Amino acid sequence: MFEAVLFDLDGTLTDTLTDIANAMNRALAMHGLPQWPVEAYKYLVGNGAKTLSERCVRDRMELAPSVRREYQAYYQDHALIATKPYDGIPELLEALAQRGMKLTVLSNKPDADTKNVVAHFFPDVPWTLVRGQVEGVPVKPDPTGAFRLAREIGVTPEKILYLGDTSVDMCCAAAAGMHPVGVLWGFRTEKELRDSGAAFVAASPADVLRYLDM
Repeated sequence: MFEAVLFDLDGTLTDTLTDIANAMNRALAMHGLPQWPVEAYKYLVGNGAKTLSERCVRDRMELAPSVRREYQAYYQDHALIATKPYDGIPELLEALAQRGMKLTVLSNKPDADTKNVVAHFFPDVPWTLVRGQVEGVPVKPDPTGAFRLAREIGVTPEKILYLGDTSVDMCCAAAAGMHPVGVLWGFRTEKELRDSGAAFVAASPADVLRYLDM
């Protein structure tokens, strides 16, 4: 039934939280702003660097553009320090590739950072397309990027399994006509995933394969 899998990146393929938090907290400190606990970033991230910066500066919105620039400049060179793939993800990617599935990534992380992280941790995976946030394309949950990805890989949306860890991903999948599957090893709760339209919630990467075999 499914011909392709679309993966979110942060909280789905890789645990990027500490590196994101460290880069943003550094930028905040440089602007004399209070920092956030690492765990708080589970709810601060998800909608792209612009929104992340706006959330993190609290009521100092005039500093958000400068904080964002400092964050992105530092993160670009410090994105691989604490980040790591989630347990079972390499095995899942290998199994999906063996099934002939087209493997793709669509992230709200800037495109260069997305490609950097994916290339570093999954160099041997036969990706069909890897894309982050690019100018002129709205971030998820707007489905524009997902529609564009589907066209480029030549697979109709209803034949794409979409894996993500937040409501942003589930809403994007639904809006794009893809099949939303929530993952519990990421940043958000099962309730959030189900309330935002997950057709299935996977507790482990192996559950994804079992779901495909149902």
